[in-house]
Amino acid sequence: MSQKPKPSHGLAVCPGCAEPLESGDRFCGACGYDLSALPAAEAVPDRPTVAIGTPVIWPDAPPREPGSLSTMTQHPGDLPGTDSGGRDLPTTEVRVDGPVPGSPAPAAASAPGTAAPTAGSAPASDGDFELAAPDPRAAVRVDPAPPAPAAPPAAGGPALCVACRAGRVDTDGYCENCGHAQPRERDHMERELAGVAAVSDRGLRHHRNEDAFAVSATTLPDGSPATLAIVCDGVSSATRPDEASAAAAEAAGASLLAALPRGTHPQQAMHEAIVAAAEAVNSLAEEPGQDGAEHDPHRHRNAPACTIVGSVVASGLLVVGWVGDSRAYWVPDDRSTPPARLTEDDSWAAQMVAAGLMNEAEAYADERAHAITGWLGADSYELDPHTAAFKPDRSGVVVVCTDGLWNYAEAAEDMARVVPADAADRPLHGAQVLVGHALDGGGHDNITVALVPFTVTPQGAGSA
Repeated sequence: MSQKPKPSHGLAVCPGCAEPLESGDRFCGACGYDLSALPAAEAVPDRPTVAIGTPVIWPDAPPREPGSLSTMTQHPGDLPGTDSGGRDLPTTEVRVDGPVPGSPAPAAASAPGTAAPTAGSAPASDGDFELAAPDPRAAVRVDPAPPAPAAPPAAGGPALCVACRAGRVDTDGYCENCGHAQPRERDHMERELAGVAAVSDRGLRHHRNEDAFAVSATTLPDGSPATLAIVCDGVSSATRPDEASAAAAEAAGASLLAALPRGTHPQQAMHEAIVAAAEAVNSLAEEPGQDGAEHDPHRHRNAPACTIVGSVVASGLLVVGWVGDSRAYWVPDDRSTPPARLTEDDSWAAQMVAAGLMNEAEAYADERAHAITGWLGADSYELDPHTAAFKPDRSGVVVVCTDGLWNYAEAAEDMARVVPADAADRPLHGAQVLVGHALDGGGHDNITVALVPFTVTPQGAGSA
């Protein structure tokens, strides 16, 4: 009797169901995957997780004259701007975070009144768990031109499981054969328009993506372009956080698209957009059929809630607005000039520092440090949208992101190091690089980032 040599597939786990394999296996013992039918290994292109490309050399900014609106360096205390009340922003340095020595990665935003950690720590009792398959980085992209989705289509019968490739997917999104959850549309989303791009990913630990974004481009009454990006992060311990973030992003984006072409000042338009987003989230708690838990005193429910951060680039202005702990960063194209964080967190630690009750080291070492003190939702305190307008004198890119990214690049200098040098020219690629950076760091939270290039034409350019 002849003995057929056993193939050496070189795989540690089955590509179908992620069960452990031995080197001589011809079939997976769990799902029956035919390992001898594996295609020949092809060269896998590098996933963008590091800066790629030659740094762009930008001309030096003109010297700043006393009292002028130009700025020699892009630092939070130097960027000229106004606050929500029209007053000049203070020239005191905006806090640029750095990791607390000897402490774990910072936790994500917690629900109202709690400080439950999410990002940067191992999952505890929040219901999150690590999925063996599929990798969310291989999930279906929303834009451009997505391939046929692996999840069950709305019509046309059940789809095959992307894990075992044998079972049919039930209406609940799970395989009837191996039980694996199928990729959902929101597991990984990408979108790119002229002058703005965004990427959102479920991460490696959460069972769903509770982030959402909206990116758009429009024109002002004078015909000049305007680009906008909205990023929202659902509060995980609240009810239906994924719906809250989606409703807020959609409402804020629609509000800006309606206000900017009418000639509304971008900073006022941003304020109105945050108010519209808050009303959209509040309405989720008022929907019929959502109050049944009131009759069950033993069931804990919080109103849907999320954070929001947005950016508008129009007419030489850079406007940001936010509520919560999602952030916006300024990264100049000329990396010899300092980057800046443009937002201040609505968090317990930030309040302690602002009130002078603790220094930064003490506040951010406390377990309550990242508990949010501001959010959108029916059970939030009085809504207090923060907005600020800046007028940079050189080109750069605005990074608008959730804490799923900035937990892995918290200081402005850290963020600038992981933003590719050509991010202004290839914003979608830049956003992919940043999401890859968070995934490589552990992907403990949902990750969403939008990049909005800001271009300043050098003096004398285009003149005869």
